[in-house]
Amino acid sequence: MKFSSKIEACGLSPMRKFYPYEVAAKAKGRKVLHLNIGQPDIETPQAFFQAVRDYDQPNVPYAPAPGVEVYLEAVRAYYASIGISVSCDDILATYGGSEALQVALTCILDEGDEVLIPEPFYPNYDTFVRVTGGHIRPIPTTPEEGYRFASRERIEPLINERTRAIIITNPGNPTGVVLSPEERRLMVDIAKEHGLFLISDEVYREIVYGGERPASMLEFDDAAENVVVVDSVSKRYSSTGARVGAMLSRNRELMAQAMKICQGRLCAATLDQLGSAAMYETLNEAYFASVREEYQRRRDAVVEALEKLPDVRFSCPEGAFYLMVTLPVDDTEKLQYFLLEEFEDQGETVMYAPGEGFYGTPGKGRNEIRIAYVTNPAELRRAIELLGLGIAAYNERKRG
Repeated sequence: MKFSSKIEACGLSPMRKFYPYEVAAKAKGRKVLHLNIGQPDIETPQAFFQAVRDYDQPNVPYAPAPGVEVYLEAVRAYYASIGISVSCDDILATYGGSEALQVALTCILDEGDEVLIPEPFYPNYDTFVRVTGGHIRPIPTTPEEGYRFASRERIEPLINERTRAIIITNPGNPTGVVLSPEERRLMVDIAKEHGLFLISDEVYREIVYGGERPASMLEFDDAAENVVVVDSVSKRYSSTGARVGAMLSRNRELMAQAMKICQGRLCAATLDQLGSAAMYETLNEAYFASVREEYQRRRDAVVEALEKLPDVRFSCPEGAFYLMVTLPVDDTEKLQYFLLEEFEDQGETVMYAPGEGFYGTPGKGRNEIRIAYVTNPAELRRAIELLGLGIAAYNERKRG
């Protein structure tokens, strides 16, 4: 049987591909500590569950293709609360931020078209681009420069006749970079001047540590035709399994094209939209402040623990809940297999996401990992301790 060359060009997720090895490690009686996936252990707000419990209709019908009215209005009101005016017609309910990205890319990419993305980047971007027949042209960054990418000198030489869009994540996954107002303005200007879409993944908007106000590329009214925002309740409200997100744009033609896909997939889940609307309606800045404070505690615990490991390099994240780390090993994927198959300390081992899958440039990231700091500080410190012990054991075995 023949399979699509597009899907065969895609790789497995570096966050999830080691799951069978985790299962095998647990079968041996080992406890596996997780640094690999952005699954927060912060409680999902009770408003979500209460909205589902209060549902009193005799069946669960299809939602309208654009989204349930109460959800669209809740998202509109949320944006108004951060100073951004959008209408419900500028919003489409999606299956998480992932579908919002897929819809946007499907609408704008033809075979052979290119998208610029700063690397390292969220690996699923590669899958979403490849299945359209498009290609990623990476914007190189370095940890020494704090993974910053917003400069004309770095971006404009990469633009060519096949470039259709720039994708950014702000705050950044996996780097934790938070763009300054000047950098956001520059990215908008570049997109406008070159006739490109600027797809801004903003699912971590409130998780920033420098006192920044919540920011969105939608604040630039002069770029209404260019800007597409991807949003989600997954990380904002610690509800990753709800799979409710939104694609937002004031580009009327783009939204009309996107509606074809939304109608084709019928609707996003009705009850999950109602639960998500309730969270938007009932939670305020005090909630976000408490979440930020907790993630900052976790970030600080990871940074403190990493600083104790020899020959490890990283840049302290400014937002989101990830960081990239360079390890003193030849190949972090090999190290991950070793940690799950051969290593343990007091019955425990650790998982992370190997770094190569976060790069589009062949060969880059092989000695890097992404850490997600989404569990409590004590567990994070132990996970980093296990990482250090595992590195030492792995390197000792190689020398032997």
